[in-house]
Amino acid sequence: MSSFIPFDRSQPYLLPPDLKSWLPSDDVAHFIVAAVERVALEAFSVPRRTGGKAQYHPRLMLALLIYAYANGVFSSRRIERATYRDIGMRFVAANLHPDHDTIAVF
Repeated sequence: MSSFIPFDRSQPYLLPPDLKSWLPSDDVAHFIVAAVERVALEAFSVPRRTGGKAQYHPRLMLALLIYAYANGVFSSRRIERATYRDIGMRFVAANLHPDHDTIAVF
Protein backbone atom coordinates (compact mmCIF):
# COMPACT_ATOMS: atom_id res chain seq x y z
CA MET A 1 0.00 0.00 0.00
CA SER A 2 1.23 3.50 -0.74
CA SER A 3 2.19 5.64 2.19
CA PHE A 4 0.53 9.03 2.37
CA ILE A 5 1.44 12.14 4.30
CA PRO A 6 -1.02 12.20 7.20
CA PHE A 7 -3.41 15.15 7.35
CA ASP A 8 -6.00 16.28 9.85
CA ARG A 9 -8.15 19.31 9.12
CA SER A 10 -9.46 19.43 12.68
CA GLN A 11 -6.00 19.71 14.25
CA PRO A 12 -5.77 23.01 16.12
CA TYR A 13 -3.37 25.61 14.83
CA LEU A 14 -0.59 26.93 17.06
CA LEU A 15 -2.41 30.25 17.23
CA PRO A 16 -5.56 30.34 19.38
CA PRO A 17 -8.14 29.90 16.56
CA ASP A 18 -8.04 26.93 14.22
CA LEU A 19 -8.44 27.18 10.44
CA LYS A 20 -12.14 26.29 10.58
CA SER A 21 -12.89 29.37 12.63
CA TRP A 22 -11.08 31.61 10.13
CA LEU A 23 -13.63 30.73 7.41
CA PRO A 24 -17.32 31.63 7.43
CA SER A 25 -19.51 28.59 8.04
CA ASP A 26 -21.10 29.00 4.58
CA ASP A 27 -17.78 29.14 2.69
CA VAL A 28 -17.56 26.84 -0.34
CA ALA A 29 -14.41 25.23 1.13
CA HIS A 30 -16.52 23.37 3.72
CA PHE A 31 -18.82 22.06 0.98
CA ILE A 32 -15.94 20.92 -1.23
CA VAL A 33 -14.18 19.09 1.61
CA ALA A 34 -17.44 17.34 2.57
CA ALA A 35 -18.22 16.45 -1.05
CA VAL A 36 -14.76 15.02 -1.75
CA GLU A 37 -15.05 12.85 1.37
CA ARG A 38 -17.98 11.09 -0.36
CA VAL A 39 -16.12 10.42 -3.65
CA ALA A 40 -15.12 6.81 -4.26
CA LEU A 41 -11.37 6.73 -4.73
CA GLU A 42 -11.34 3.55 -6.79
CA ALA A 43 -11.40 5.76 -9.89
CA PHE A 44 -7.92 7.08 -9.05
CA SER A 45 -4.85 5.08 -9.86
CA VAL A 46 -2.21 5.66 -7.19
CA PRO A 47 1.17 4.29 -8.24
CA ARG A 48 2.96 2.32 -5.56
CA ARG A 49 6.22 3.86 -4.43
CA THR A 50 8.92 1.88 -2.70
CA GLY A 51 10.84 4.78 -1.24
CA GLY A 52 11.15 8.50 -0.99
CA LYS A 53 8.80 11.04 0.53
CA ALA A 54 5.25 9.99 1.33
CA GLN A 55 2.57 11.03 -1.16
CA TYR A 56 -0.25 13.49 -0.59
CA HIS A 57 -3.60 11.78 -0.18
CA PRO A 58 -5.75 11.84 -3.35
CA ARG A 59 -8.70 13.31 -1.37
CA LEU A 60 -6.57 16.25 -0.30
CA MET A 61 -5.27 16.85 -3.83
CA LEU A 62 -8.72 16.52 -5.43
CA ALA A 63 -10.29 18.94 -2.94
CA LEU A 64 -7.44 21.39 -3.49
CA LEU A 65 -7.85 21.33 -7.28
CA ILE A 66 -11.63 21.67 -7.13
CA TYR A 67 -11.42 24.59 -4.69
CA ALA A 68 -8.72 26.30 -6.75
CA TYR A 69 -10.64 25.88 -10.02
CA ALA A 70 -13.86 27.10 -8.36
CA ASN A 71 -11.99 30.27 -7.39
CA GLY A 72 -10.48 30.80 -10.84
CA VAL A 73 -6.95 29.67 -9.95
CA PHE A 74 -5.72 27.30 -12.66
CA SER A 75 -1.92 27.59 -12.51
CA SER A 76 -0.17 24.98 -10.36
CA ARG A 77 2.32 27.62 -9.23
CA ARG A 78 -0.47 29.95 -8.16
CA ILE A 79 -2.24 27.11 -6.37
CA GLU A 80 0.97 26.31 -4.49
CA ARG A 81 1.41 30.00 -3.58
CA ALA A 82 -2.23 30.20 -2.45
CA THR A 83 -1.71 27.33 0.04
CA TYR A 84 0.53 29.77 1.93
CA ARG A 85 -1.56 32.94 1.51
CA ASP A 86 -5.25 32.08 1.14
CA ILE A 87 -7.16 30.90 4.21
CA GLY A 88 -9.61 28.80 2.18
CA MET A 89 -6.77 27.05 0.33
CA ARG A 90 -4.95 26.47 3.62
CA PHE A 91 -8.05 24.86 5.09
CA VAL A 92 -8.69 22.65 2.07
CA ALA A 93 -5.01 21.65 1.93
CA ALA A 94 -5.03 20.92 5.69
CA ASN A 95 -2.26 23.50 6.14
CA LEU A 96 0.04 21.45 3.88
CA HIS A 97 1.76 22.95 0.85
CA PRO A 98 2.05 20.57 -2.11
CA ASP A 99 4.74 21.53 -4.62
CA HIS A 100 3.57 22.93 -7.97
CA ASP A 101 5.05 19.89 -9.76
CA THR A 102 3.00 17.56 -7.56
CA ILE A 103 -0.15 19.59 -8.26
CA ALA A 104 0.51 19.58 -12.01
CA VAL A 105 1.15 15.82 -12.12
CA PHE A 106 -2.01 15.08 -10.15
